[in-house]
Amino acid sequence: MSRLKNIAKSIGPGFIMAAVVLGPGSITTASKIGSTEGYAFLWVILLGAISMAVYSNMSTRFGVLHEKSILKVISEKYSKWLSLAIGIASFFASLSFQFGNNLGVGMGMETLTGIDAKIWPLIFTPGAIVLIFFAKNLYKTLEKLMMFMVMFMILAFIINLVFIKPDLTAIVTGFVPKGFLMDNFNQLAALVGTTFVLHCAIYQAYLVQDKGWKISDKDKGVRDTNLGVFMLALMSSLVIITAAATLKPMGITINSAADMALQLELLLGSYAKYVFALGFISAAFSSLLVNSVIGGGLLADSIGMGRSMEGKMPKLFTTVILIAGMVIALYVSGNGSPVYSLIMAQASSMLAVPLIAIGLYLVLNNKEVMGRYKNTNFQNMLAIAGFALICVLVYIMYSKLIGYFGNF
Repeated sequence: MSRLKNIAKSIGPGFIMAAVVLGPGSITTASKIGSTEGYAFLWVILLGAISMAVYSNMSTRFGVLHEKSILKVISEKYSKWLSLAIGIASFFASLSFQFGNNLGVGMGMETLTGIDAKIWPLIFTPGAIVLIFFAKNLYKTLEKLMMFMVMFMILAFIINLVFIKPDLTAIVTGFVPKGFLMDNFNQLAALVGTTFVLHCAIYQAYLVQDKGWKISDKDKGVRDTNLGVFMLALMSSLVIITAAATLKPMGITINSAADMALQLELLLGSYAKYVFALGFISAAFSSLLVNSVIGGGLLADSIGMGRSMEGKMPKLFTTVILIAGMVIALYVSGNGSPVYSLIMAQASSMLAVPLIAIGLYLVLNNKEVMGRYKNTNFQNMLAIAGFALICVLVYIMYSKLIGYFGNF
């Protein structure tokens, strides 16, 4: 019992990270791939989760060891331009997530109320801005809110699986890597993006520092980080498995939140679309809120204008992301499929990953900075493998995104 209490007390930054990444793009991407490809691409989730765990743990180790921010150290030890480039890249990665989060809020609320999806970003975005500027101790507020939302989503899908009784053999074989067609690459890239999100990984160092953890809390921090990544992988896997067991046999193509809600019908019957919509809105709003804090905070810190969630400039940049994401979402929602746009938003966030990965790798291998806590050879091997994976995906996604935005 005491062990469980200790684990519960250690929960915090990992759940915030999980709530950011578990947005509507993650749920939509996983649902669409499960409904079309079945269990075949579960191995992609595993690959992304391993890479995310490696980089998040690197960030956590830095956070418990230092009071200075990681971008400040990158600026001092390497180059202020590298720090600035990472801040800008993170800002735009957050922005690419953000218009997807706004689309998700709109899709969920339209399913719930029947009111046009375009109305809801105009309501939720100002609500997020009010919360950011007026919430007392923003970190604690986010920690409690995100913990509840993540557990709500996971619990709904786990209970549903008990009723669905999916093919266990097919699930196991789905974690074995197989070949894939280039036509699937935009969806596969987005699927990696459901777990391997490095602007969130580098921000883990800030969350750990805001939590107040020190080097004596290293094991606690690593455990919390791994739990957060596990939650990411579990949720994405549960959605794929549920969609593969329910939507694929029916030949349903995902075009709306109502289509995705069919996954929960065995458990919830006619109420499925309403419960799913609530979960989808929770995922969208939690990601909309914290994702903007991450992008705004990293940009502000990279230009030496503050790193704290409570700081004026981080809040200002956060507001810019919130408003820009809302405007882009309103434009996109009138010019194409919101489901496809969510998937492309999820995938496009990876364009910022290489720079962030390089910065983390340099700092965590600097003995002057990390001492005996610097990366081991095995950790470096995993980090380089994850970096190679993301570089390949970014290279191919670049042409996909050019074609996508060329349609507007």
